[in-house]
Amino acid sequence: MQLNSFKALSFDCYGTLIDWEGGIYEQLTPHFGAVANREQILESFAKWESSEQKKNPDLRYDHLLAGVYKGMCSTFGVESREEDALKFGESVGEWPAFPDSAAALQRLKKHYKLYILSNVDRHSFSKSNNRLGITFDGIFTAEDIGSYKPDLRNFQYMKAALEEQGIAAHEILHTAQSLFHDVQPANKVGLATAWIDRRYGKEGSGATSFVDRTGLRIDFHVKTLAEFADLVEGAFV
Repeated sequence: MQLNSFKALSFDCYGTLIDWEGGIYEQLTPHFGAVANREQILESFAKWESSEQKKNPDLRYDHLLAGVYKGMCSTFGVESREEDALKFGESVGEWPAFPDSAAALQRLKKHYKLYILSNVDRHSFSKSNNRLGITFDGIFTAEDIGSYKPDLRNFQYMKAALEEQGIAAHEILHTAQSLFHDVQPANKVGLATAWIDRRYGKEGSGATSFVDRTGLRIDFHVKTLAEFADLVEGAFV
């Protein structure tokens, strides 16, 4: 499998392009930092996010995050205030981009069409898109689809949309950090994968549910998006 055989890259955004763990931790530390460390906060977020997404697959992401915050308050024994829950839900656009994302995306756009397959809502993503400084060829959100990754519906929705644009499934490379939200379901629907291993060298699974790598098909494995862009440019020489 060669990188120059693909026509499109489909991206997860949060965790891959946007530093969602950094953003989440910065927002939640004032509330939980006195009773939990960074990994405990991120792991609790992962637990409650997954639970809320299963219970409320059609709830817009910024509203869903308010429920995540309330669940975390119950876990850590912290008073839950409605204004704090809503503020956390509205904070997505404040989460920073990884330092290499914007430049790497510009490099990748020279060789592929670029798409977003994200669990957030369109309004929140529009703020993050400003941080990335690029126009994507298509944006598919949980708000559009009515379900959250790792639901296979999200990937099938995107595949169908790209097929209408003349891009077959074997010409799509799904590019993401989360094994749980992205790599594992992409495997199940037959998409090739590039794992941007932003948590390389860290213990645990952070703000995503744990997935055993045994049996997963990872076609390309890099630590950063800049490293991935280097591979791509080498493939097109």
